[in-house]
Amino acid sequence: MKLLIRDLLATGVLRSPAIIAAFRAIDRKDFVRPEYLTEAYLDTALPIGFEQTISQPTTVAYMLELLDAKPGDRILDVGSGSGWTTALLAHIAGTAGEVFGVERIPELVDFGSTNLIKYSFPRAHLTHADTTLGLPEKSPFDRILVSAASPELPLELVAQLALGGTLVIPIGTSLIKIQKNRDGDITSSEHPGFVFVPLIP
Repeated sequence: MKLLIRDLLATGVLRSPAIIAAFRAIDRKDFVRPEYLTEAYLDTALPIGFEQTISQPTTVAYMLELLDAKPGDRILDVGSGSGWTTALLAHIAGTAGEVFGVERIPELVDFGSTNLIKYSFPRAHLTHADTTLGLPEKSPFDRILVSAASPELPLELVAQLALGGTLVIPIGTSLIKIQKNRDGDITSSEHPGFVFVPLIP
């Protein structure tokens, strides 16, 4: 993991002290399938079953830098999969924050939960998502991270974003950063050049 982090630092994709600390504390090998343990520290996406992947470390670092989560944040992690991003976010949010991971595939909820309990994050939760996108009953969220590509911006997720909050979501082959200001106005920025599995409807 040290060599992977060194490479991410060298490319400049990993910059913020809190995110660097999370990468150092949360070992990616604890979130990959046993048959891919020897590839856990490669900068590539790896299969976790059910046509889903654990995302490429460079992509995760880029997304977390865009998200800019803070200690004490309430965070929604959509498409939690292996549980890796949920654990990274829980480390960043700290004991005053709370992270809710949602996943549509029941077997991956079990896989992610098994991985997450390797760490002590009592305020990190993984749940099975129904047909509702997100977790409106727990909203609003300071930060929302989506790890699967949507064809368009889901307004139901924007509605779950707190005033002053940030949403990062792949749309097509771009990462889109959505910010909701204190007046509820929305601004966005586009960051192209990414490939994600599709968001399950």
